Amino acid sequence: MAVALFLLVLYSLTVGAYPVTLPQALVSLLDRFRGAGPAAGNAAAIDTVLFGIRLPRAVAAIAVGGCLAAAGASYQAIFRNPLVSPDILGVSAGAGLGAILGIFLSLPVGGIQVLAFLGGLAAVGLVAAVVASSRGRESILTLILGGVVIGSLAGACTSLVKVLADPYDQLPAITFWLLGSLAPVTGSDLIAVLPFAALGMVPLLALRWRIGVLSLDDDEASALGIPVRRTRLLVIGCATLMTSSVVAIAGVIGWVGLVMPHIARMLVGPAFSRLLPASVLLGAAYLLLVDTLARSLSENEVPLGILTAVVGAPFFLWLLARGRRGWV
Repeated sequence: MAVALFLLVLYSLTVGAYPVTLPQALVSLLDRFRGAGPAAGNAAAIDTVLFGIRLPRAVAAIAVGGCLAAAGASYQAIFRNPLVSPDILGVSAGAGLGAILGIFLSLPVGGIQVLAFLGGLAAVGLVAAVVASSRGRESILTLILGGVVIGSLAGACTSLVKVLADPYDQLPAITFWLLGSLAPVTGSDLIAVLPFAALGMVPLLALRWRIGVLSLDDDEASALGIPVRRTRLLVIGCATLMTSSVVAIAGVIGWVGLVMPHIARMLVGPAFSRLLPASVLLGAAYLLLVDTLARSLSENEVPLGILTAVVGAPFFLWLLARGRRGWV
């Protein structure tokens, strides 16, 4: 998976309106790695395209896809439900609402991140509170329905903000952002977002064996020495932080957190110690491939949310048809 991701990165650097061959891209990367002086002529143009546009965008796609897939796998593990994802729980919608409020208030990227995190945390907190009040088998159905309701409420609030926004300045930016895109991402955006994404990812990777134990009943996990409540809260906080951070720069990109963990589970099995790294690599490679297609299929860039929904929605219906008896 890591090799496939590396090859996709190289391929994405050569795709675009400005022609760059693979040897030219490799030479430019090696020169930058060796600290060579500024290039001139055609080499300078290639450097501008690679390091100013395509490489930051590739890094952003890897970060967004990996974080969304890791968050989805983590939510599925702690809630013991294969249908859970940042989208189904309403986390993406809540984080999107917070980010839109930041855009509406003309806040910098840092302020948008804070509001996105608070919105995502509020959404997952409300869903968890609803599930805690349910009993028995109905809790799984309550989890899904609660996430749908919270997502719908956040969507209604988003529509209200769009009505109040300036139709000539803020509304186009909000509408384009809601469709999901990596086109406006810059190096400074990555510097602002990657530390928070890493802050959420590192604890999950370090605790992936403990998180795997949470797939058991709470009593069994406690008997094995796992502090269930603290671990679950930590996982929710880390997954929400990752989701909110990437939503702040990429917009609402659905289905990655649902589809990629399932594909990873088919490839490496259900053990969370292997499932989490596999989900991260698959999510990163998938979104990088989708982003490359989005900017190369036509002259007008296709929003990422549309392409991911085209793949994710049929897959979700297949999961429902395949496992309906065991989940509902």
